[in-house]
Amino acid sequence: MKTILMEFAWPLLKLLSSVLIMLALYFQGGQLDDARRERDSAQSEVSGLREAARISGERLAARDQVDQKHTEELNHARAENDALRRDVDDGRQRLRIRATCRPPVPSATGAASVADAGSAELAADARSDYFTLRDQLALSRQMILGLQDYTRQVCLRMPANP
Repeated sequence: MKTILMEFAWPLLKLLSSVLIMLALYFQGGQLDDARRERDSAQSEVSGLREAARISGERLAARDQVDQKHTEELNHARAENDALRRDVDDGRQRLRIRATCRPPVPSATGAASVADAGSAELAADARSDYFTLRDQLALSRQMILGLQDYTRQVCLRMPANP
């Protein structure tokens, strides 16, 4: 009886171990497929992130270029304004304003006279306001031009769905 049991147990044991090995291989194959899908998904995500980083880098470079251009123009305008201010303060140039004088009013004696026939000029205390306004005008102009360039060169070049 022992031999009969051994005769049936041995093939049954072989069959059972084969089934277990096949089940293990089946589950391993499923895990391998899952791992491949995860790897492919991760590679796709890495590719998308690299593209996003490249686009962001290009946009930052374009923004920096616009900013540098308008900062240089602003510095140039301010330097010109400072040079003009020094020239006016030193007397090398005069600030003239376009103005017209009213015709002289005849006096009671009937004689008309003009007190000063020279050209109109800003008063000394108004000069600093004039130069402040010029600085603010240059700053505002460069800010507006810079924002317009940023909109044209950076914002309008963005894809609709990045």
